[in-house]
Amino acid sequence: MMLCHNFSGFELEAGTDEAGRGCLAGPVVAAAVILPKGFEHSLLNDSKKLSEKQRFSLKPFIEEHATSFSVSFVWQEEIDKINILQSSILAMHQSIAQLSVVPQFIIVDGNKFHNYKSIPHQTIVKGDGKYMSIAAASVLAKTYRDAYMEKIHSDFPEYNWKQNKGYPTKQHREMIQKIGITKYHRKSFKLLPSQLTLDF
Repeated sequence: MMLCHNFSGFELEAGTDEAGRGCLAGPVVAAAVILPKGFEHSLLNDSKKLSEKQRFSLKPFIEEHATSFSVSFVWQEEIDKINILQSSILAMHQSIAQLSVVPQFIIVDGNKFHNYKSIPHQTIVKGDGKYMSIAAASVLAKTYRDAYMEKIHSDFPEYNWKQNKGYPTKQHREMIQKIGITKYHRKSFKLLPSQLTLDF
């Protein structure tokens, strides 16, 4: 399916998306991207449909050709305080705030968002597979988050974050059960199946 370039008709339309919402460890990361008219790349799609190699080849192209882009991290301590949905929206708001130009309209992947200042917005379910700017935001959010999880992998290699990026794989959960949690884990999340418990 061909991705659409614009939803609102406004030239400065920002797409925003997050990565890492379902992870047991690490931050949730959001990006906001405004693309120029005529922007095209044959690979661009929902980041979940791309290989890691494809995402990392798209990243510099998006950054070089975007009218403006920004990436924002909300850390696990904040996620534990305000919950993952609010943290995802906060990360998106922060990334929009950091854009070098103020968008006239915001399109958001998913179905939950809070008003950002007085800028009109539209939530779009599976928007990262429908609109270029949301797809570009999904690629940036995912690549920045993956690079961060690979960086902290060396602190705690037992959890294999280099590969699972903090998602709840069987191996990740087995290591939590075996050796406990780290400062990077989200304590408010169900880190183990219900029959197993953790002492914090």
